[in-house]
Amino acid sequence: MIEEQKQPENTVETQENIPVESDENNTDNQSLDNSGEEVTTEAEVIVENESEENSDDSQAENEQIIAALQQDIANLKQQLDRQTEQANGFKAQYARLSADFENFRKRTNKEKESLTEQTKVNVITDLLPVVDNFERARTQIKPNNDGEKAIHNSYQGVYKTLVDSLKRIGVSAMRPEGEQFDPNLHEAMLREPSDEYPEGTVIEQLMRGYMLGEKVLRHAMVKVAVPKEPVITSEEENVAEDNQTNNAET
Repeated sequence: MIEEQKQPENTVETQENIPVESDENNTDNQSLDNSGEEVTTEAEVIVENESEENSDDSQAENEQIIAALQQDIANLKQQLDRQTEQANGFKAQYARLSADFENFRKRTNKEKESLTEQTKVNVITDLLPVVDNFERARTQIKPNNDGEKAIHNSYQGVYKTLVDSLKRIGVSAMRPEGEQFDPNLHEAMLREPSDEYPEGTVIEQLMRGYMLGEKVLRHAMVKVAVPKEPVITSEEENVAEDNQTNNAET
């Protein structure tokens, strides 16, 4: 028991024999800490300086890039302007060519239609005497027997076929009897004094006129009414002669 009680005392002594660190060591550690802080501060300054230099360099580089981009934009704009101007020139040229072609097409179609119309007029005009001969034959020839009637009916059938063909292509015959004389449609061949018809009225058609649509193929040859001259009797002639003699003596 006595030995067990002495053990704590030894423990105390042991604790008293442990060396205690001096304040100097603490001071040195603090100085190390302070020196470390100073080193860290200088490094931060260096990093900041380097970052500022890098920022200046990057800013200058960015300005160069921006200037280059602006120059590229200006060049592209100039190219766009040139291309736009060229495209407008092509569009104007195309419009002129299109207008010229359209005028050429219309002129060609008009010339084609005119040529077709003129060819038709020439052919029909050459056929009109044939029609005239058929009409004369119909009015002048009087068949006396069955054989003559058969021949007459045969060529009159040809005449009818020819007239129907002319009608289908737009040919029409004039019917000027009883109408007022029109020099655009009629040609006066004879003048006949008449009290029955007003002056200038077409009395008779001597040769039939024809039209193709609104175009005159051949003017109708007609007889036109004119006023009758007053009839002077012998007594009226004597009176007129006496009046002339008296006037001469006076």
